[in-house]
Amino acid sequence: MTVYIDPPMWPGHGRVWSHLVSDVSYDELHAFADALGVPRRAFERDHYDIPSHRYGEAVAAGAVEVSSREVVRLLTESGLRRRKGRTRA
Repeated sequence: MTVYIDPPMWPGHGRVWSHLVSDVSYDELHAFADALGVPRRAFERDHYDIPSHRYGEAVAAGAVEVSSREVVRLLTESGLRRRKGRTRA
């Protein structure tokens, strides 16, 4: 199982966030997030939003650190990318 996380740099709700993604399946991503105790409400279309204070915990659990650009590339090439405003058939 390999999941990826970008640096915490995305502001929102008074915090800074990272994106946690899989390039294999949503099932793999959900399993990793479940093991970390991340609630499903943190899942948005194709990734989990992870607050900066949990970044190290995700990396320690096995998430591979990549750039934000790499997150988008991984999702796009795997076919798992879901853009805002678009539905998946």
